[in-house]
Amino acid sequence: MEKLVFATNNRHKLHEIKAMLGDKIEILSLEDINCNEEIPETEETLEGNALQKIDFVYDKYGHYCFADDTGLAVEALGGAPGVYTARYAGEDCKPEDNIRKLLKELEGIPTPRKAIFSTVIALIDEDGKHLFRGDVQGSIAEKKSGSDGFGYDPVFIPEGYNITFAEMDEDEKNSMSHRGKAVAKLIDYLHKRNKL
Repeated sequence: MEKLVFATNNRHKLHEIKAMLGDKIEILSLEDINCNEEIPETEETLEGNALQKIDFVYDKYGHYCFADDTGLAVEALGGAPGVYTARYAGEDCKPEDNIRKLLKELEGIPTPRKAIFSTVIALIDEDGKHLFRGDVQGSIAEKKSGSDGFGYDPVFIPEGYNITFAEMDEDEKNSMSHRGKAVAKLIDYLHKRNKL
């Protein structure tokens, strides 16, 4: 069975990706390859950060791997938090801290507060490096709603819906989320390479 390292320590992301890829490919975590270091994310774009992560793992551990970087761009905030999405409220912040800061920044701004959620996946394999991108348009709710998902899911309402990602079941969310779209492109590529 094909093995690929997913360069993340985020258990929620790992679970989501494994659910989407099924059992045709074995996904290893950073923990599985004894990578306990903090992987740098110092680029100015999602693509740059995703590529930086796969380069780090491949150069240091020699495994084919993929990594993602996700950004939330809110129109009323000039595209913020962008590449700082995961650490919007500070380096060691929790997701709730990020949501609290985001809602505070948007106080007084009328709905719909347009936003776009984007995920870029970078993959390195025997054929080199590849990028897969998924975007979903939506808006930011006025308050948290729902208990599923993670990150900004409780405040992100995808276009055409009146519920947040956190109010959807996993299959529904994965079928149309930014990460779901990027993973679908990754899966399509792996299918074409006869790896799935």
